[in-house]
Amino acid sequence: MTVPGLAAESPDGFGRMYRRSLSDEPTVPSITTVIAQQPLDLDGWRSYMAAKHVADHPELREALESPARIRQLVRTAVDASHEYARTAARRGDRVHSFAEQLALKALGRANRLEEAREELRINGEEAFGATVESWWESFGVEPIAPEQTVWNTSVGYAGTLDLVARINGRICLVDYKTKGTTRDGRVKPPDDKVAMQLVAGMKAEESLVDAAAGAWEPWQYGEDPLLIAVAIGETEYAAVRVNPEVRKFHWATFCRLRRVWAARVEASAAGRTLLPLPPPPPATPRQPGPADETRPTD
Repeated sequence: MTVPGLAAESPDGFGRMYRRSLSDEPTVPSITTVIAQQPLDLDGWRSYMAAKHVADHPELREALESPARIRQLVRTAVDASHEYARTAARRGDRVHSFAEQLALKALGRANRLEEAREELRINGEEAFGATVESWWESFGVEPIAPEQTVWNTSVGYAGTLDLVARINGRICLVDYKTKGTTRDGRVKPPDDKVAMQLVAGMKAEESLVDAAAGAWEPWQYGEDPLLIAVAIGETEYAAVRVNPEVRKFHWATFCRLRRVWAARVEASAAGRTLLPLPPPPPATPRQPGPADETRPTD
C-alpha cells in the first residue's frame, strides 16, 4: 500500500527522494527522479497548449486591437499550459488510487474503493475507472502487492511499483499510465521510457515490509517477471510488454543516469557554479629605470 511518508521532495531541488523508515532522512533518489536526468523536450507540447488557449479564448477578436490585451492573453496562456499539466497529474493520482483500491479489495484487505470511485465521478472521470476494471477483468489479474515500495542499495535508488500481480500464471510488474484519447477515439500508447522505469523496479534488491520500523525483506519478484505498461484512457486501455531483449540496455542507461544525478549533487555541494568576476585593477605605470637612461636615442 502507498506510504507517502517514505518519499519527499528534496529541498535542494534534486527531485523526489526516499528514506528507509518514517524516522530516517531521505538518502536515495526515486526511480522517476533518476530517469528525469535524461533530457525530455516538452517545449513543443507546452507551446501547443499555450497557443491553443489563445486561439480558443472568447476575447481573442477584441484583443487583436489592443497590444496590452494581447500580452495579457499570452501570460494567461502560459499559466494555462502549466495548469493543464497539474490537472493531468491530479487525474493520474486519482486513477492510480482507484486501481490500488481495486487490488486491495481483491486481496480481501481494507480498502476505500467506493470512495475512490466517487472521487472519479465528482471529477467527471468515471470512464477511466471503468477502463481499469475492463483491463483487470480481461487479463484475469490476480494481485499480489499493490503500490509496492522497493529499494536498491547497490546502485542507490528506490521507487514504488503500481502493482505486482500474477496473470495467466506469470509474475508481472505493472505500471499504469493515464493517457488522453486521439481524435479517432483510441487511447494514446505508453511512451518507451516506461521500459526503464519497470526495469529499475525489476532490479530492486529489497521490498518494504514496515515503513514505521524500517523493515525490509529481499525482493522476491525480480528474477524474470513480465514487465507490463497499461495505458488507461476514457474509451479503452492499451497494454504493452517490455521486450526482454532490450532490458539490459535500459538498465545500463538507468545506471548511467544515476551517476549523472550523483554528479549534480556533488557539484552543488562544492559551491556556486558561477562566481562574479570584477574587472582587473588598473595597470600601475612603469617607473623609468637605469636601462632607460642608457637607451640610445635618435
